[in-house]
Amino acid sequence: MAFAVGLTGGIGSGKTTISDLFAELGVDVIDTDEIARELSRKGQPAMRQIEEQFGPDVIASDGSLDRDRMRELVFSDPDAREKLQQILHPLIRAEVQRRLAASGKLYALVVVPLLVESRGYDFADRVLVVDCSEERQIERVMQRSGLSRDQAKAIMVSQASRNERLAAADDVINNDGKIAALRSQVEKLHRHYLTLAESA
Repeated sequence: MAFAVGLTGGIGSGKTTISDLFAELGVDVIDTDEIARELSRKGQPAMRQIEEQFGPDVIASDGSLDRDRMRELVFSDPDAREKLQQILHPLIRAEVQRRLAASGKLYALVVVPLLVESRGYDFADRVLVVDCSEERQIERVMQRSGLSRDQAKAIMVSQASRNERLAAADDVINNDGKIAALRSQVEKLHRHYLTLAESA
């Protein structure tokens, strides 16, 4: 079983940029959003449970999850978010464990956007938080997703606060600066994680 570093951060913090930099160093990256997308394709066991719980409105014409419709639902209804998590999280956790066991590397990076909120990802040997100012987050979300400032802020409010994430962190990468500064932070942490994994 590979030593597991759980990577998290708020929307627009730069998790993908950071995970890509670790991947360039040869680290196995396990993305729980990617796993969730695989689990919500047509014919997957999760889809049957989702349709039973939420009805046909959240099913796209191709039989997969209508992600936009489900996103609207879970952001407006905390109960719906909880129900969806109860369906998906055990399946995601099982797949993460399978991939960690199959990894031939000393350590793997597991990207979990809602790691702090879900509190169910006890596989993480270390928690790495990507941090930036809330204003920077809003700018990035507006640019990337075409959302309004109010929409971006609403998503941020639905997530753990910046302080809550930082309180859960073993390590922090500051992503308010340039890509070169990120690369040096990632390389330093990579060496640190290799050392920790060797002695684990």
